[in-house]
Amino acid sequence: MKFKLLVISIAVITVLAGCQNQQGTQGADVSVPVRVSDVVKKSIYNTLTVNGTVKPEGTIELSTEAEGKYKLSINPRTGKTFKMGDRVKKGETIVKLENEEYELSVRLESSKLELDNARQEYEKQQSLYDKGGVTLRELQTSELSYINAKLDYENAQIQIEKLKVTAPFNGVVVDLPYFTPGVKVPSGTMVAKVMDYSSLIMEASFPEKFISTIKTGQEAFVTNYNLKDDTLHAEITELSPAINETTRTFKGILEIDNPELKMRPGMFVKAEVIVERRDSSIVIDRDLIQRKRRGHVVYVIERNTAVEKPVNTGIETDDEVEILSGLKVGEKIVTEGYEMLSNRTKVKVQR
Repeated sequence: MKFKLLVISIAVITVLAGCQNQQGTQGADVSVPVRVSDVVKKSIYNTLTVNGTVKPEGTIELSTEAEGKYKLSINPRTGKTFKMGDRVKKGETIVKLENEEYELSVRLESSKLELDNARQEYEKQQSLYDKGGVTLRELQTSELSYINAKLDYENAQIQIEKLKVTAPFNGVVVDLPYFTPGVKVPSGTMVAKVMDYSSLIMEASFPEKFISTIKTGQEAFVTNYNLKDDTLHAEITELSPAINETTRTFKGILEIDNPELKMRPGMFVKAEVIVERRDSSIVIDRDLIQRKRRGHVVYVIERNTAVEKPVNTGIETDDEVEILSGLKVGEKIVTEGYEMLSNRTKVKVQR
């Protein structure tokens, strides 16, 4: 009886031990699903953020230089009279004044006729002088008459141009006060304002501790809080060597490329100045780095096994981090499922 009980007990122990071994084997065979990506090199940079208001590179208020009846010119790109917001090219007439009395006093046509006559006379005297038909004094007298006629005609052209208000550079009409067509406006009346903001200027204040870090020529990326998807390229063009005693900052000027005129003068913007940059470094998402007692580690895959790799980091941004050592290009780094891993965990790579 005692022997039978002993045999039964041994059998039960054996069965239990077998079940435990089977469960252990099954547990050892379980693989954690993960996703991976190749370790690659790319650019990463560290930035300093400053804020400021942008100003146009060029702006001018255009006023009349003569008295005359107001007439708004036709925009050749729209076929309609100019209006605020229209682009204008250098030399295009925005407003033309009509003043018959002024035009008569300028005598443009008669000045041109006198110039033509003086030119012909001078050419005739030149030919005769070459043949010995006139004296040098007679030739010089005709030349002087020609020069004076030319100056008179050029002055008449200048005076007649005062009846036109033209754009001095490529830009945009940002102000166009209304005048009734045909109304007489006096000389000195502001009739248009033109801005060139294809390039913008931003004045920034940099903290004193960056006095040896910020330099002219450094790049920056500029965004407006209402135009977050439109990032413009900028460059530091000027820096003050003096520190403001009150704010402990120094002044800098950024020039912003705005060829499509997306950013408008007067906008409050954010500029991220690149203070440190690596053009070819191993860069990974900073979320992939696990903080262990012995330091920072990431997981790479070796023969369906997750292996901890200690890494040293460099430049860090909000989303990415530079890896100085610990990873090689081409290694498979775990990008999803790393939270469930420990060193030497078996994994199953998901495609």
